[in-house]
Amino acid sequence: MSASTTSDLSFKVNISVEESTGRLLAAYFSVRKGKIADTVEVVDGRINADYDEAGRLLGVEMLGPCDARALDQLPVEPEVKSFIRRTAPAELAVC
Repeated sequence: MSASTTSDLSFKVNISVEESTGRLLAAYFSVRKGKIADTVEVVDGRINADYDEAGRLLGVEMLGPCDARALDQLPVEPEVKSFIRRTAPAELAVC
């Protein structure tokens, strides 16, 4: 994946819950704007990373509980890892 600068970062979190129970289903951490060109599975179906055509990370999706240390596998800026670690729901990012 391509290197980028922190000047284009734009943080946002979207949470999906089961309507009838309120149970947390997924979280999407948007880190910059752009059109998704590729999605890479980072952790066996639980963490996916979206990239643009230039290889810049656009967002990270957490679909189920996983070890928070798995985020270390993402080749991204420290600010991005910090954002995800600080905002990830405890139900999804377990230690």
